Amino acid sequence: MVPLFRTVKEDIQTVFAKDPAAKSTLEVLVCYPGLHALWSHRLAHCLWKCKLFLLARIISHINRFFTNIEIHPGAKIGRQFFIDHGSGVVIGETTEIGDNVLLYQGVVLGGTSLKKEKRHPTIGNDVVIGAGSTLLGPIHIGDGAKVGAGSVVISDVPPEKTVVGVPARIAGEHEHLLVDLNHAQLPDPVVDTLKHLLEEQKKIKKRITNMEKHHPDK
Repeated sequence: MVPLFRTVKEDIQTVFAKDPAAKSTLEVLVCYPGLHALWSHRLAHCLWKCKLFLLARIISHINRFFTNIEIHPGAKIGRQFFIDHGSGVVIGETTEIGDNVLLYQGVVLGGTSLKKEKRHPTIGNDVVIGAGSTLLGPIHIGDGAKVGAGSVVISDVPPEKTVVGVPARIAGEHEHLLVDLNHAQLPDPVVDTLKHLLEEQKKIKKRITNMEKHHPDK
């Protein structure tokens, strides 16, 4: 009972740490579907490991009905995990999620194969995945990485990198801030590249102008 109490307490503390809207413990216990989905998943996952597959799936199905969050009982989830808002989140069977991971609403951790093998993403520690993002296949998201809202990720993401876009591209490095993800200020790798090309074009044009001044055509 003591380890269970500590786990529940840690889950509640995680909500307060990652959602500034949380006002009281009672509110967290009653009004956070992401927390309810996590607790239901822990029970379903325990039954899954005991090979009680049907019962585990039934609990998972009930969980989806009440929370609108679908977590396959075979998925492995670490500590200090939090789903903010939660609506529309889907986590596939062979998904592996590390510690201190934050998911926003509409995130899909999906598979790309019909074979009975590892076919869903592996998420490292301290990862933030923005709203509406889709991560497909047995890809690996490195520790401290961030996925911008609405991105589609189909390849590995190195640690400490931010990816955005469809398909997602590396947009830059960032400090390892555990829950910071300002969706309105994420860099755009395409725009950044165009800006760089325009700057280089200006430099070249300036050099040509200077050369023409010093060596005018005769």
